[in-house]
Amino acid sequence: MRTTALAAAMLVAGATAFGATGAAAQTMSKSLYERLGGTTAITAVVDEFVANVAADRRINKFFAHTDIARLKFLLVQQICAGTGGPCIYTGRDMRTTHAGLGIRSRHFNALVQDLGKTLNKFKVPRKEQGELVAILAPMKRDIVTR
Repeated sequence: MRTTALAAAMLVAGATAFGATGAAAQTMSKSLYERLGGTTAITAVVDEFVANVAADRRINKFFAHTDIARLKFLLVQQICAGTGGPCIYTGRDMRTTHAGLGIRSRHFNALVQDLGKTLNKFKVPRKEQGELVAILAPMKRDIVTR
């Protein structure tokens, strides 16, 4: 999974040079993983997200034969790793995982809507939502096959 590199030292130095408070400088140097609340918060979001997907008639058929516990575990790993956390994603690549499912853009977009609904419920700030979507969006080309 691709991760984004933050120039934390430059941000902290710049914030300090312009008189930012220690708390503001510290917030600017935190990884997305830390700003999302770490593994505990990511796990809570994934649990709710998977429940939203299960209730979504537009896409829940794609998960009918899925081991949900394993899906949640792998989603937490993937998000944790992709946002700069200590996890290592151990699942298959997205192309292999979604091959032959016939997923269209509208299905992918429905999943993204369910994620947005979940992030809003947990009051994840827009900035962090945008960063997370930017990390996950490139997977679309490997997931959407029709």
